[in-house]
Amino acid sequence: MKDEILSRIQKKFPLVDRPFKVIADELGMSEDEVLAILQEQKKANIIRQTSAIFDTKRLGYVSSLVAFKIPADKISDAVKIINSHPGISHNYERNHDFNIWFTLAVAPNSKLGLERTVEVLAEATGAEDYIMLPTLKLFKINVKLNTTGKDEKKEEVKKVKHTEIELTPLHHAIIRAAQYDIEMIQEPFKAIIEELNIDYDTFFKILDELQEAGVMRRFASILNHRKAGFSANAMVVWDVDEEKGEAIGERAAAFSAVSHCYLRPKYSNWPYNLFTMVHGKSEQETNSIIEEMASEIDSKSHMPLYSSREFKKVRIEYFTPEFEAWESKYSN
Repeated sequence: MKDEILSRIQKKFPLVDRPFKVIADELGMSEDEVLAILQEQKKANIIRQTSAIFDTKRLGYVSSLVAFKIPADKISDAVKIINSHPGISHNYERNHDFNIWFTLAVAPNSKLGLERTVEVLAEATGAEDYIMLPTLKLFKINVKLNTTGKDEKKEEVKKVKHTEIELTPLHHAIIRAAQYDIEMIQEPFKAIIEELNIDYDTFFKILDELQEAGVMRRFASILNHRKAGFSANAMVVWDVDEEKGEAIGERAAAFSAVSHCYLRPKYSNWPYNLFTMVHGKSEQETNSIIEEMASEIDSKSHMPLYSSREFKKVRIEYFTPEFEAWESKYSN
């Protein structure tokens, strides 16, 4: 039942006062049994975090994937500098001349802005070259590892229309509170509603509003890929015809093993514009999925970039003073 529970909390976490009772009732278990399993998985670091997952762009932050070319003897120092920025959520070494890959977001009130922040980081790290790869089209962002082995190879990726929303101080307060990891206890949201002096109905109503507006992508658990047995995760880049990019991107996103799928810009030194994150339990399995994708995707070429080292993987903490503090330090 462990794998069933892990699958359930990745897909749609129950937003009720006692979510683990809902899961227990669905699976014919007791609430205590579900909690014991989840507490054990959390202790083993298989569950990385359970919280609201927010859309950086909808919150007013500006972000991009960035690749640096860093000399091998400078990587350690460069990583410390890059990771010091509070808007760095992911940072990996990958098997390419552009060897350091990270995602960077800057706050809505940033004085430096995204491009200047990248320039500052490049100067500080001694990067020999870099490319900025902002999202031109998002097809899919949904990390759900197939823990049960029962998921279909393909899935429908629904296009969602978002409602407009004006964020109030209460919205901001709930975003700040809901972005952090919850405890695996009977009432994991109780501390938040007590801190904000609201009731459960208000809390869940606001989360629903945030989700309908696309500000919150979903509330779910994210697993530690390697600890959960998915040790071979490749960022596969494809050189596709820009005019056919949307149709090809939709086809790539339909593969269940693909968690992220984007169109990004091409450059003279970087011909790849479709990016897909592919997850497998082994390199052989991942390569098999990539081969199957290649048979269905009209591309001039493709390349899997495996991560050799993970330097950072965290959730960005929104509406915190750390962004301004970093800019004050590096803009002087």
